[in-house]
Amino acid sequence: MKIGPYTLKNHLILAPMAGVTDRPFRQLCKQLGAGLAVSEMISSNSLLWGSEKTKRRANHDGEVEPRSVQIVGADPQLLAKAARYNVDNGAQIIDINMGCPAKKVCNVMAGSALLKNETLVAHLLEMVVAAVPVPITLKIRTGWDKEHRNGVKIAQIAEQAGVQAIAVHGRTRACGFSGQAEYDTIAQIKATVKIPVIANGDINSPHQAKYVLDYTKADGIMIGRAAQGRPWIFRNIAHYLDTGELLPDPSRLEIRDLLLAHLDNLYQFYGEYIGVRTARKHLSWYSKGQRYAAVFRDTINRVETVAEQIRLTKEFFEQPAKGEGQESEA
Repeated sequence: MKIGPYTLKNHLILAPMAGVTDRPFRQLCKQLGAGLAVSEMISSNSLLWGSEKTKRRANHDGEVEPRSVQIVGADPQLLAKAARYNVDNGAQIIDINMGCPAKKVCNVMAGSALLKNETLVAHLLEMVVAAVPVPITLKIRTGWDKEHRNGVKIAQIAEQAGVQAIAVHGRTRACGFSGQAEYDTIAQIKATVKIPVIANGDINSPHQAKYVLDYTKADGIMIGRAAQGRPWIFRNIAHYLDTGELLPDPSRLEIRDLLLAHLDNLYQFYGEYIGVRTARKHLSWYSKGQRYAAVFRDTINRVETVAEQIRLTKEFFEQPAKGEGQESEA
């Protein structure tokens, strides 16, 4: 799969997720089979660019190419300026967010709120495409609500404006993350435009990945929440699509080793105070379904130091696997 001059190693993409797809997590997912990993969204508000949070989001040191950065905003000039800023800081692909359903984003007419204004979408995309020499990609939903599924029209506008790939989440903005994703609109978009189309929404297993690819004829799939605590999902899906065989999930000890490496990267990236707190959600996700998971989560969320977090993590994952007279806890 190609995006501009970049040929991805496969068609599996880690979705941008605020508070999740930082550099350590992107690196891990690429290591475990993702062909592309998109950054957390960066605001087009230049007043925020000097903040430590935005600097970290724009940090790509040592990251496997291509480096894709998502930007969000509703003002075409500010969004074009944000694109230039991020390209100057190492972005090789700029992704525009028109899919976020969060109220704080939609209330300023950014994210999926833009889907209501097709004229503004066209102007915005044209401005950003003209502003930078790198490929522009777009993330959208199928429409504003079920009565206004205009994803096909938005995709046509994007293609005309020079966007080089489009990812489509199979829900409307009004759906949020409730209900089930629908793939008919994604299939219609794929049948309408010639640029690569990436299917997103409820892809949480190798079988579902193959079903969505076959049903929509999409060029790639994008995985978000299903990778939280299971970054090896990319490896498992890639193997299944290549061979038709299912890989076993990693053992507790394999998860321990992956997790310890992930934690080490988090501590180096954020420092101890923020690193420990950022790690808590990942530890919760990794432990889900394991024996004594609820007790572990309750304990680990109180820990304040790197040393204690590592010690408890080792102890937890070095326990015997479930099935020895004890039930797992979600």
